[in-house]
Amino acid sequence: MEIESIALSSLEDIVTSAASRELVPRFRHVSHSYKRDGSILTEADLAMQTSIAASLQQLAPEVAFLGEEMSAAEQQALLLSGEPVWCLDPLDGTRNFASGIPYFSVSLALLCDGQVEMAVVYDPLREECFSAKRGAGAWLNRQPLQLPDAAPEISQATAIVDFKRLDKALATRLAIEPPYSSQRSFGSVALDWCWLAAARGQLYLHGRSNLWDYAAGHLVFTEAGGFASSLDGAPVFNWSLEPRSSVGAINAALFEAWTTWLFTE
Repeated sequence: MEIESIALSSLEDIVTSAASRELVPRFRHVSHSYKRDGSILTEADLAMQTSIAASLQQLAPEVAFLGEEMSAAEQQALLLSGEPVWCLDPLDGTRNFASGIPYFSVSLALLCDGQVEMAVVYDPLREECFSAKRGAGAWLNRQPLQLPDAAPEISQATAIVDFKRLDKALATRLAIEPPYSSQRSFGSVALDWCWLAAARGQLYLHGRSNLWDYAAGHLVFTEAGGFASSLDGAPVFNWSLEPRSSVGAINAALFEAWTTWLFTE
């Protein structure tokens, strides 16, 4: 199967079906353990990864599979090959899931030729399926997503900010003199990007997220018309396992105002 012949609807069906089987029944009914880096792992993460990997293998056996719950050596080898690869976070927001907090998602991206080609991010509790195809647009439950040209001034904006992974000086400055009106931090990077794509916030800032966290959600956001970069002004997406910082805003004017504030001492 050629990459171009893979239907986005097929990916949506794979992700939503797996989540209905493996995630929803386990919510509030699952134990957890801790990985070496201190992050949480549940049986739901593993069941989702196994289920989706098997379905993708049937759909497109020539595309390699990179899942969060693989070893770093396996992940690195797949990226170094330069071949098309599925990039899956089977449960983005595991700590929320394990704590009974209803904000988590499944994130799947198709990476090819140094870019993200397709993306699906699914919130199984709200039954909201966000998807995108490079150069073709973004959708929520198969209805087009398009961010508005008009937006509030930065002083009236709501920002989704993850303080934990920011430089201490920047985090302190934001806490003392924020340029925005209100701030949120929800706990699922992929879903954060998608909520921004649906204009449920106007600004974004994250100091350090992994490839499987941001790849799909970032495509949804940019295909909906959002603007984003890393904190050093580079593109957010990088064909590597290097964690990336992210700055985003829902239109050009807000992005300029936000980055000007962030980059001005």
